[in-house]
Amino acid sequence: MATGERPVSGPVTAADVERAVRSALATLRAAEARDWSVTAGSLEWDCWETVEHLVDDLFSYAVQLGPANPPLDTHVPFAWSRRRPGGPANAVFADREAGTAGLLHVLDASGALLTAIVRTAPPTVRAHHVFGASDPEGFAAMGVVETLVHTHDVAEGLGLEWTPPADLCDRVLARLFPDAPADTDRWRTLLWSTGRSELPGRPRLTTWRWYGTPRVEAR
Repeated sequence: MATGERPVSGPVTAADVERAVRSALATLRAAEARDWSVTAGSLEWDCWETVEHLVDDLFSYAVQLGPANPPLDTHVPFAWSRRRPGGPANAVFADREAGTAGLLHVLDASGALLTAIVRTAPPTVRAHHVFGASDPEGFAAMGVVETLVHTHDVAEGLGLEWTPPADLCDRVLARLFPDAPADTDRWRTLLWSTGRSELPGRPRLTTWRWYGTPRVEAR
């Protein structure tokens, strides 16, 4: 592959969301008995809070796409709150009394919700996101990125091994990070694109964003 040449990637689909969440769950369930109050990787949240944030991301992306007429200039107005100063602002929280198994059940449910909405929403649908209105494929890609990188954060905190499938990483890089290097390891490149690692010759990013604009409109 020539330097700068992007690998051929297909669209990000509902099946990719499902695969990402199922892969994350398989890894995280191996650590149900560990201490989830430890810090998640380089974040300021603990592992429980980070998974709750991921749950809320998947839920929020689903409900943005869900209405008959999705809002193009704001979020669907679910109420957000924080359980502690500095914690994630969520509309959805897991019942602490249900334990870690319950938390992961909630993650499974939110992943299924986004999977179902992406699978059934017409490709012409557009909905608000802070980085610009996006389509079902864009929200699917956002959900996959959130799942892969926050599982990385939690895996670091809990001492787990986590390397997601390269093809998933490649598809979301192509969809959301069009300026990411194309000739580097796909997982390491996704971590670099989201400010979590360095790449050879490229320092760790201190600010980053993705581009959810539908591809047909970005040309």
